[in-house]
Amino acid sequence: MLADEFHRARRMILLLTGQNELLDRNPVLSRSIKLRNPYVDPLSLIQVELLRRKRNGDPSPELDYAIGATMNGIAAGLHNTG
Repeated sequence: MLADEFHRARRMILLLTGQNELLDRNPVLSRSIKLRNPYVDPLSLIQVELLRRKRNGDPSPELDYAIGATMNGIAAGLHNTG
């Protein structure tokens, strides 16, 4: 359901803006996002797994540290690209 909504929203944005691809009119931001994704995406996946462990009751300080590290890494990777 979420994927369907994303594709519908993307189609409508492209229709309304007259673009062929998202960020066609902002090549600097597009390039920045494409460069950062290979670094941020794996951190996001790791964070999901760590949060799953936390929610399942793992109280270890090492887990808390690792979650914080992924948060800092993702924030640094997103920087001004959001």
